[in-house]
Amino acid sequence: MAAVRVGVSRQVVIPKKIHDKLGLAPGDYLEVEVERGKVVMTPKTLVDKQIEKRLAEGLDDFRAGRSHGPFDSAKDAVRYLHTEAKRRRKVKAS
Repeated sequence: MAAVRVGVSRQVVIPKKIHDKLGLAPGDYLEVEVERGKVVMTPKTLVDKQIEKRLAEGLDDFRAGRSHGPFDSAKDAVRYLHTEAKRRRKVKAS
């Protein structure tokens, strides 16, 4: 267990081992609560890091021309996906 000091402006420094173990980065948020007389800090993200990564990958695909549509409805999009999956299975089987 690490001991930390509360600074003049109520700031607390998280020890490096704990910071690294939680995968925290500058600008990350922590939810702070009091539970049974103890301060509990839980890492929180306003936008999940995985979502940011997937959005970036999706944009890269779009820019590279790896996209389909637009579709008039969700039903049309699903129909297209089923047709494309069948086509790819045929090509893979050949």
